Amino acid sequence: MGAWSARHRKTAVFGWLLFVVLATVLGGMHGSTKVGDAEAMPGQVSRAAEILDRAGLASPSTETVLIQSAGLTADAPAFRTVVEQVITGVDATGRATDVRSPYETKAVSADGHSALVQLTVRGDHDEATRNVTAVVDAVAAVQQRHPDLTVVELGDASSGKWMDEQFADDFARAEWTAVPLALGILLVAFGALVAAVLPVVLALTAFVAAGGLVALSSGLLHTSNSAGSVMLLVGLAVGVDYCLFYLRREREERAAGRDLDTSLRIAAATSGRAVLVSGVTVVIAMAGMFLTGIAEFKAMAYATIVVVVTAVLGSLTVLPALLSMLGDRVDKGRVPFLRRLRRPDAATAGGTAGTGGRFWNAVLTPVLRRPLAATLLSGAVLLALAAPLLTMHTANLTFQQQLPKGNELVAVSQKIEAAFPGSPAPASVVIRATDIDSPAMTAAIADLKARALASGRMHGPVDITVHPEQNVATVDIPLNGSGNDEVSNAALRTLREDLVPATVLTVPGTEAPVTGRTAGSYDFNAKMTASMPVVFGFVVAFAFLLMLTSFRSLAVAGTAVVLNLLSVGAAYGVLTLVFQHGVGASLLGTAGVGAVESWVPLFLFVILFGLSMDYHVFVVSRIKEGRDRGLPTRAAISDGIRSTAGVVTSAAVIMVAVFAVFGTLSMQAMKQMGVGLAVAVLIDATIIRAVLLPAVMTLLGERNWYLPRWLAWLPDLSHGEAVPLPDAAPVAAAAPVAVPAPRLPQEQPHQARHRRIEV
Repeated sequence: MGAWSARHRKTAVFGWLLFVVLATVLGGMHGSTKVGDAEAMPGQVSRAAEILDRAGLASPSTETVLIQSAGLTADAPAFRTVVEQVITGVDATGRATDVRSPYETKAVSADGHSALVQLTVRGDHDEATRNVTAVVDAVAAVQQRHPDLTVVELGDASSGKWMDEQFADDFARAEWTAVPLALGILLVAFGALVAAVLPVVLALTAFVAAGGLVALSSGLLHTSNSAGSVMLLVGLAVGVDYCLFYLRREREERAAGRDLDTSLRIAAATSGRAVLVSGVTVVIAMAGMFLTGIAEFKAMAYATIVVVVTAVLGSLTVLPALLSMLGDRVDKGRVPFLRRLRRPDAATAGGTAGTGGRFWNAVLTPVLRRPLAATLLSGAVLLALAAPLLTMHTANLTFQQQLPKGNELVAVSQKIEAAFPGSPAPASVVIRATDIDSPAMTAAIADLKARALASGRMHGPVDITVHPEQNVATVDIPLNGSGNDEVSNAALRTLREDLVPATVLTVPGTEAPVTGRTAGSYDFNAKMTASMPVVFGFVVAFAFLLMLTSFRSLAVAGTAVVLNLLSVGAAYGVLTLVFQHGVGASLLGTAGVGAVESWVPLFLFVILFGLSMDYHVFVVSRIKEGRDRGLPTRAAISDGIRSTAGVVTSAAVIMVAVFAVFGTLSMQAMKQMGVGLAVAVLIDATIIRAVLLPAVMTLLGERNWYLPRWLAWLPDLSHGEAVPLPDAAPVAAAAPVAVPAPRLPQEQPHQARHRRIEV
C-alpha cells in the first residue's frame, strides 16, 4: 500500500480528498438517526418505552415549579396569589398541559412553607426542550414580581435543554482546544510547521470522513451524541499517533542516509505494519462492546471502529503519497529558537538507532541492569494504584451528580429535595391491559397505590394516568432515597417483585414493566455486570491471538495482555480514588460523587486495551527488528526502547493532552472518561513501556521468542524486512545492503534464517 501510494501520489491524495468530501456530503444529506428511548436502555425500562411508543404515547416531559417562603405558609393569601400567578402564566404560554395546583395534588411540604406546581410540557423530548423556554420565562417573570419568595423550575425538559446546550458547548470547546494543543505539541516535537500540521490535518480529515460514514449508516445502526464525542476523542488521538509513527520512521531512515523512496518503503514495512496491527487491535477491542447489547455502547463502538479504520487507511495511503510529494520540504517552516523535544535518531551504519536521549538512558540503564528489582518495584506501584478498584461503586449518575458544583439547576434540585425528601424522579409502572377500564383493573391499580404508600419505601403523591383508547395506564410512584442509592434500589425491587405482581399482574392479559430514572440505573448496572466478563474475555482472547499471530511468540502475547491489564487496573484505581472518594477532585474542579458512571469502566477497558497496543506493537516490533538483525535479546531490547523513546514520548504527550481536555468539560461522565484515559496512557507510556516491559523481557531472555512446534503453522509476518533499493536509484556509499549473516555456533537453525546484517 505504501509503495503504490508513493508511486501514484496524485491518485492517492486526490482519491483521499474525494473520499472525504463524498462521505461528508452524503452523510450530511442523509442525516443522523439517533438511538431511541426503547433501545437506549435494557430490561423493563426498554419494554416500558416500547409499550408507550407503540401506543403513540411519548414519555411526558414533566416540570415542577417550587414556590417557597421563609415567612409565609402555603395557606396564606399572598402565597396562594403567587401560586395562581404561576399557573396562569404557564397556561398563557400554550406550551404546557395538565398544570396542577398544589392544593389539588396535596404537594405541600410538611412544614407548610413550600409547594409544588406540576405540569407537562407539550411534545416529545426534542419539541419539549424547545417549548420549555417559554414556560421557564413565565416562571421567571413571577419570580421577578415576588423577590421575597423563591419561585424556581426544574424538570425533564428544562434540565434536558440545559444538558443539550452544555453538551454542544463542551463538544465545541474540546474540538477547538484539543486540535491546537496537538498541533503545538507536534510543532515542538518536530520543530517544523509542515511536519507538525500533516498529522493533525490527516487526523481531522479522517474524523470528518468517519462522521459522514457514521451518519450515512445510522439508519441501520443508530448513533448518539456520546458516539460523536468519543469519535473525536479517539479519532484525533489515534490519527495523530499513527501519522507520527510513520513520519518519525521515514525521517529516521532519511537521517541514516537512505533516499526518499527507500525510506518510505522501510517506513511502510515497519511503522506502517505496526499501525495496521494496532488499528486492528483497537477495532477488535471496540467490537467487544457489541456484546453488551446496549444501543448506546453499540453506537460508540461503531463510531470508534469507523474512525480508527479511516485513520489507518489514511496513514497507509495518503500519508506516504504526501511524504513522497513533499520530500525534504516536510521540514519547511522551521520555527526559530524552537528546540525539539526529540530529534530523529540518527542511525549508525549497522542500523542501530540512536541513544534515545539522556532521560530514557537514565531510566533504562538501571532497569536493564536490575530487571528483577525493576519488575517488582514497578509492579508494586501499579498494584498500589489499582487497590482502590476493590471499592469501586458504579451507578447511572443522577442529575445532581452529573452537573458541575454550584450549578443553578443543582441548587433548585437540592431545594426541592430538602422540602420534599425522597427520590426526585418517581418510578413509573406502565400497564398494558386487555381492558384498562375493567373493574378488575381499576381495583388492581387502586390496590397498587394503597400498598405502595403503606410499604414505607414509597411516598405520595401517586399519579395515575389512564389512556382508554390505547388500553394503557401509567402509575407514577415516588421512591424513597436519592434515586440511585441502595434505599431507592430496595424500593424499586419491592415495587417490581412484590407489589406489581400482587396487584395489576393478577389481571389476565396484563404486563406492567417499571421504568424511571432509578429503574434505568438499576437495569443498566445489572446488564453491565452480566456483560462485563463476556466483553473482557472476548477482548483479552482476541488481543492475545492477534499478538501471537503478529509476533509468533507465546511470551510476547502473554506479556502484552498482562501489562495492559495492569495499566487498566491502575487507571480504574485512580478513577475510583478521585471521582468516587474525592481525593484530589478539587484540582479538577469537581468533587467526589460517591460513584463512577456505570458505562465508564467498560468503555475505558476496551479503549485502553486497544490504544495500549499502539505503543506495545510499535516498541516490540522495533525490538523484534533488532533481534532479527542478529542482536542478542538484551541488546535488542535496549536498542528497541531507546530508538522508539522519542516517538512514544511525543505520542503519549499528545494522547494525554487530548484526553485531559475532556477532563475539563462540565459533565461528570466526560470528566471521568477523559481523566481515566489520560491517566492510563500516562502510566502505559512511562511505567509500563519504560520500566516494566524492558525488565520483564530482559528476565525472559530468549524465552521471549518461544513458539511451540504445534503452533509452527502460524504465518510468518516478518518485522525486519530487508527493503530493496529501487532499480533506478543510485547506490550511495551509506546505503544499506541486506546480506545473510554467517550462522553463529549458538544459534538455532530457525534463528539463522531470519538474521540480517546491514553493511
